[in-house]
Amino acid sequence: MDEVYDLCVIGGGINGAGIARDAAGRGLSVLLVEAKDIAQGTSSASTKLVHGGLRYLEFFEFKLVREALKERERLLSMAPHIISPMRFILPYERKAAGRPYWMMKLGLFLYDHLARRKRVEGSKTLDYKKDDTIFAGLKDLYKQGFSYYDCWVDDARLVLLNAVDAQERGAKILTHTRCAKIEEGEDLWRVTLESDAQVGKTPKKKTISASMVVNAAGPWVNDVLRESGYADNVPSIRHVKGSHLIIPKAFEGDHSYILTQEDGRIVFAIPYEDKYTLIGTTEEAYEGDLYDVHISNDEIKYLCNAFSSHFKTEISVKDVLWTYSGVRPLFDDGRKESRKVSRDFVLHRHKDARLPLLSVYGGKLTTYRVLAEKAVNSLLHLDSRYVNPWTDTQALPGGEFDGGELSNFMAEQRRVYPWLPETLLYRYARSYGTRMDRFLGQAQSLKDLGRNYGGDIYEAELAYMVRYEFVRDLEDALYRRSKLGLHMLDETFEALRAAWPDIVKKANKEE
Repeated sequence: MDEVYDLCVIGGGINGAGIARDAAGRGLSVLLVEAKDIAQGTSSASTKLVHGGLRYLEFFEFKLVREALKERERLLSMAPHIISPMRFILPYERKAAGRPYWMMKLGLFLYDHLARRKRVEGSKTLDYKKDDTIFAGLKDLYKQGFSYYDCWVDDARLVLLNAVDAQERGAKILTHTRCAKIEEGEDLWRVTLESDAQVGKTPKKKTISASMVVNAAGPWVNDVLRESGYADNVPSIRHVKGSHLIIPKAFEGDHSYILTQEDGRIVFAIPYEDKYTLIGTTEEAYEGDLYDVHISNDEIKYLCNAFSSHFKTEISVKDVLWTYSGVRPLFDDGRKESRKVSRDFVLHRHKDARLPLLSVYGGKLTTYRVLAEKAVNSLLHLDSRYVNPWTDTQALPGGEFDGGELSNFMAEQRRVYPWLPETLLYRYARSYGTRMDRFLGQAQSLKDLGRNYGGDIYEAELAYMVRYEFVRDLEDALYRRSKLGLHMLDETFEALRAAWPDIVKKANKEE
């Protein structure tokens, strides 16, 4: 007999994970299926920001910006270990900016006041005579500017923590499991799943039943519908590729820069992983393989020029250490330029289906919680068993520390683990928050954490990822649950790759 669920969620990105968490917390039995790893697609390829979207004011998206600013405050309270305020510097020169000074100042005033701020500071004007350290690396034509605050986020872990919380509230999470087809039965959906699909091998198939289905497959949203015969009269999406590159640390300070380009777009330059600078993003139409998205040479040149046009130190392709790209599934609102297309979301109820079927289009990382809440509200109204929303006040796993101040939490952990090196303490606190004790446990020294594979990557942490964070492949651990792969020497990687099967086997055995 088929497994039966109240809700089947297709897609393990931020929207799918958020919906699964919300629904499980309201008492629904939930199954989430993800074709690859949690957050392997668009959700881990963002600019790593929880922000209102200052540039959207120019396109009169006041409602979206206001909602995003409210969510910025909420998410900062929900996950203060993986989200933190960040200062952004906006250099200004009339010709380069393409906008008058008063317009920039008005935009920042609106940004400050569209929603109530508690933990994020407001904007300020800057002058090179008073703020010489900020202007030191910029080209001499920049004599004034602005600063404002938004938040940095570990995007992949934000998705992960929603999936972890969903599972702890009763949801079942299946990664590396593709939804092959959805079919309406008399009273329930029949969902055909294919797991562990590999080239040259026949995938394992199974069928489950569900009262309701949410299609949150991101760029694949309409592909899922086409395979099941529900693609008629659905919204159009626009696939827009966004690429980022990482270079050695390019400027001092923990602030970021927002750089206005000649084409009217903006590019961020953000401190990243202590040793690096993250530069992005591009925006270009994409029609290629959604499972094989890479930065193009033209995009690399564009981002290098975007940085070099503002800073005295110019960069080129030889400075690029790493790149990543993702495809954003924007709801196609008919606007010609990708940068002007709305980042708001659309929840499409399929009226040609007798049973509840909802597809998610568009949206942005910052507003995922609102999207999830509205999606579950809609489903529960259709199912005549409404339960009040709850996610706006509940911390995500690891974020449950008093006052939400990371510095206070770290001070407490120093007393508990005085033997832990400061760099490791900081990384554990930023990644795991209050859950770092789940793998540190009663350890009294670094030796108690098991083998050190190099670069302070200990067996205890890797085992925790495998047991509790849906890690299956080494890449999952090194590039999504963490960014340890960026810092890793070749010999460390080779040692890990050789030991990985045993690490997984041992972790699963001890679970």
